[in-house]
Amino acid sequence: MISRVAGISVFVAVLFCSMRPCGAGANPPAPGFDASGSDAKAMELADRTMEAMGGRAAWDGTRVIGWTIFKRNHVWDKWTGDYRLEADSTLVIMNINTQQGRVWEKGAEVTDPAKRDETLHEAMSIWINDSYWLVMPYKLKDTGVTLKYMGERETQDGRPADAIQLTFAGVGDTPENKYMVWIDRESDFVTQWAYYEKATDAEPKFTRPWTAWTLYGDIKIAMGRGRFDVTDVRVSKAADAASFAAP
Repeated sequence: MISRVAGISVFVAVLFCSMRPCGAGANPPAPGFDASGSDAKAMELADRTMEAMGGRAAWDGTRVIGWTIFKRNHVWDKWTGDYRLEADSTLVIMNINTQQGRVWEKGAEVTDPAKRDETLHEAMSIWINDSYWLVMPYKLKDTGVTLKYMGERETQDGRPADAIQLTFAGVGDTPENKYMVWIDRESDFVTQWAYYEKATDAEPKFTRPWTAWTLYGDIKIAMGRGRFDVTDVRVSKAADAASFAAP
């Protein structure tokens, strides 16, 4: 069993956008994005923040991303779905598209099918959670998402921003969640988010900063999350077979 960080929920997962490059300035929505129910202003802000982070073509062209958060180490091939998770004494190598894979505990492979499948299911939920903490701003127009413009709102540190609301339908572990995302008026970067356990909740369960935007390859990633910073980010346009090989 992989231990979790206390107080961290498993957030919504939505399908990542097509990996086919879209051309300069283009940011088409994923199939199933609720364009008719979304505000034009909110969609414009989503496109602006995508461009600020490097642009859709740069995001699609980035193949492998590695990172550490919540004391869990990840490597993910966006193009194939291959995924490596190291957490506590557990190693998981799986594919998030098929949800099939292998598990090792303290160096020994888990061969019991029930135990292996339980850990694979848990690893999938961890990928949903931890990848959203890493690259949420790239997923504002994903499948099942509805965007609403919430007006001008300052962040907790007093910076002017435009706020957009994300709600979800029919996707992920927890589609009843809601997020508020602050997009800075000068930089167009996401600078803060708030998580609501239920879309009907008036107050968020937490609010966290998105700071220290840093260039990795052709894309930018925010490293600062308050108590839960991102570390050890690495990106590549090439395949990384070694990361997904059995030990």
